[in-house]
Amino acid sequence: MIVLSAQIVLAGEAEGALALWRAPLSFWGGFDARTGRVTDRTHPAFGDALAGRILAMPSGRGSGSASSVLAEAIRLGSAPAAILLGAPDPIIGIGAIVAARLYNKVCPVAVCAIEELATLGSGARIRLNASDGCVTIALLA
Repeated sequence: MIVLSAQIVLAGEAEGALALWRAPLSFWGGFDARTGRVTDRTHPAFGDALAGRILAMPSGRGSGSASSVLAEAIRLGSAPAAILLGAPDPIIGIGAIVAARLYNKVCPVAVCAIEELATLGSGARIRLNASDGCVTIALLA
């Protein structure tokens, strides 16, 4: 089990395959909320589906409109199950908070030392709990 000190933006639990990225993503113009796929041709994860995955990336990137794209993806069920950021990004936080309030669907968001997840590797199936100032991660079989 891994326990990381964290700034919890939106508390919750999630389970899924880890998508551990070194590059940030803009949900506006870089992600299709209908399909859940990365559409930014310059991003290393171009074409990858994020639905139901635990996304860990250094930060968000881009426009304030990314909040609405993320909220819509959460509503549609095409968003990541949870998002872990290495640096605060209020735009991603706002998208998740809006979706929780409007649609009663939670995509936990936390800021933590994502580099600590490197030992798990991208694709590892994990269970995450983001609450009380920490993120607890358990590796699933």
